[in-house]
Amino acid sequence: MLEQRLAGRPELRSFTLVNASISGETTAGGLSRLPALLEKHRPRVLVIALGGNDGLRGLPLDNARSQLSAMIDQGKAAGAQVLLIGMRLPPNYGRYAKEFEALFPALARQKNVPLVPFLMAGIEEDITRFQADRIHPGESAQAHMLDQAWPAIEPMLNRTSRN
Repeated sequence: MLEQRLAGRPELRSFTLVNASISGETTAGGLSRLPALLEKHRPRVLVIALGGNDGLRGLPLDNARSQLSAMIDQGKAAGAQVLLIGMRLPPNYGRYAKEFEALFPALARQKNVPLVPFLMAGIEEDITRFQADRIHPGESAQAHMLDQAWPAIEPMLNRTSRN
């Protein structure tokens, strides 16, 4: 969907989208793969949307925070503008879920990068937008997720296309 949106904008057609995500990936996995990806693709914009699987597994939040922080630093050092995508956990995770959600805006402020707080914002209660597990977004949520991220992605692309 993002490729289609870029193709519809003449000033953004020069961008190539690389989806380097792996289903089930944790921040540790993303951090271990990022240096080679940065070297290979040399992105102008890097979107980091990781951490959800760390949270679902109850992994230490300090680890996720430091790994996301390192990814942001590596992206910036490689010359990319970095966008952080926030994550949320189901409410039955209690205090851990609140602390998990809070780490994304805190990290975005600390690293001075834009943040999309939650891609499912506004439809999180609509179970028809989720897969059967009621955690992972379904196909019908994809356009909404792009619309949530686009206001942060578009200015980054526009700045980059002018340079």
